[in-house]
Amino acid sequence: MRYTQALIPTVKETPADAVVVSHRLMLRAGMIRKLAAGIYTYLPLANRVFTKVANIVREEMNRAGAQELLMPAVQPAELWAESGRWEQYGPELLRFKDRKGGDFVIGPTHEEVITALVRDEVKSYRQLPINLYQIQTKFRDEVRPRFGIMRGREFIMKDAYSFHATDDDAHREYDNMYRAYARIFARCGLVFRAVEADTGSIGGNRSHEFQVLADSGEDAIVYTVDANNKPTYAANVELAPVAPPVRAAESPTMKAERVPTPGKRTIEEVAGFLGVAPDRVMKAVLFLADGKAVMALCRGDRDVNEIKLKKSLGAELVRMLTDDEVTMHIGCAVGFAGPMGCKAGVRIVADHGLQGLAGLVCGGIDKDTHYVQVAIGRDVSNLEWADLSTARQGDLCPRTNSAYLAARGIEVGHVFFLGTKYSSAMKALFQGEDKAERPYVMGCYGIGVTRTAAAAIEQNHDDDGIRWPAPIAPYHVSLVALGTEPETMSVATALVEQLEAAGLEVLFDDRDERPGVKFKDHDLIGNPVRVAVGGKGLKEGIIEVKLRTEPKEGTRKVPVAEAGRTVIELTRGLLDAARKAADAATG
Repeated sequence: MRYTQALIPTVKETPADAVVVSHRLMLRAGMIRKLAAGIYTYLPLANRVFTKVANIVREEMNRAGAQELLMPAVQPAELWAESGRWEQYGPELLRFKDRKGGDFVIGPTHEEVITALVRDEVKSYRQLPINLYQIQTKFRDEVRPRFGIMRGREFIMKDAYSFHATDDDAHREYDNMYRAYARIFARCGLVFRAVEADTGSIGGNRSHEFQVLADSGEDAIVYTVDANNKPTYAANVELAPVAPPVRAAESPTMKAERVPTPGKRTIEEVAGFLGVAPDRVMKAVLFLADGKAVMALCRGDRDVNEIKLKKSLGAELVRMLTDDEVTMHIGCAVGFAGPMGCKAGVRIVADHGLQGLAGLVCGGIDKDTHYVQVAIGRDVSNLEWADLSTARQGDLCPRTNSAYLAARGIEVGHVFFLGTKYSSAMKALFQGEDKAERPYVMGCYGIGVTRTAAAAIEQNHDDDGIRWPAPIAPYHVSLVALGTEPETMSVATALVEQLEAAGLEVLFDDRDERPGVKFKDHDLIGNPVRVAVGGKGLKEGIIEVKLRTEPKEGTRKVPVAEAGRTVIELTRGLLDAARKAADAATG
């Protein structure tokens, strides 16, 4: 593609509303343009990237045995009522009426549609298992769309759904999709972790997120590695288990007593006032779990994790008490809750990080009071113990018996084991070998195509612009003509033809612009290989070749006759490395 024929409206200035790197660089590189809040037009360079990501997804899904279809974006409300999500999903669901007054939605996901389809078309265990997927535009009416296409309202997604006769077979396909996802993101040239995650509003009881590691990631994850630095376990910090401390119980030296703490409510205020470390203050967080009061305790330097608390309680609905509810349910002043002297019947669950501690501080129930020199066991007993704290770097992982490392991540894929959540609700049944009817066991598997591209930028950029991984770059090669003299253009054109004949994609910059302007634009766009053909170099018999990831000093001065072969070998090496990484990711 000649640059003079392409629509690549690069700009120098960063738009004021662009916060994250991917948003800024995609706007500056002429890849996206905002149409409305969270809704973007994808210009040719971005569309090329999205198409490449989608093609990798398609190849690996097909390789894994899934079949592609395409479902309607518009869905009737009746299906959402069948599943129970018409009322549950919330305002993110874009609802509208057609001219006849019927209720419809723009699909944010397609569990209902696919379940209805299979319910009508698959009747026997002999037709199972089956895995169906699509790559399609979705819409979720985010309350605060932000970060460009990272968290937009309209986006491109691959969603797949599998149907099985048994739990065992559904788990087999879950593992199959897990491996396929590892290949997909490795082929995209990304550094990622597959982490245990909460199932959220989708439902089910087994879930992994695929997180691209980037400092700008919204999600906090922890992971462990083996002696060869190979990942052994990873999880979202909300789900990562924390091993109980291994230590002898502390012996109390003083009697617990209540002391005045006027106006001191926060952990930091109380610790500073009493002259103790924050980890010696007992944090009490108050909840209503399925209608019953619960006090969750942890060290003052930790946080009670609501997801872990909900799982430990086996509760359906958990929320924090409002200030008005604290006195009624707990019998204490707001900000001074503690396990000593609260109302009888309050269920108290403590994080196992508190086990065996003495010399603690806890709320004194009455306003402006706290207890000091509190000892677990002596002063506070009849506790339920659980892993309640949010994991962080340095905590011990009970799965691998090694310390966690921490990172930030961007979720680009998610696999769920759904069980019969949707098939039971929607009466989607098949006939088993024993002639009995039973609901399908389901799995669900999603990948954000547009988000994967944005995550790639967050992970691969520098001060000058994007540094695309070769498999998903708009073009493999930026070939820059440094001048419009006949000899320069003739050599450049011949080299373009040689590279394209070898199967490489080339953006040929034939503009009548200064070299500095061209180099800045191509650094911004981020194609992995840059070739510069200019009159000065041709007089010396050389062409300059540089990888986008290398510093200026890494520029290769290649004889004209060898330039084509050199560029082909470099580019193929980059592409082959991604495929080898995919093979390594799946053993």
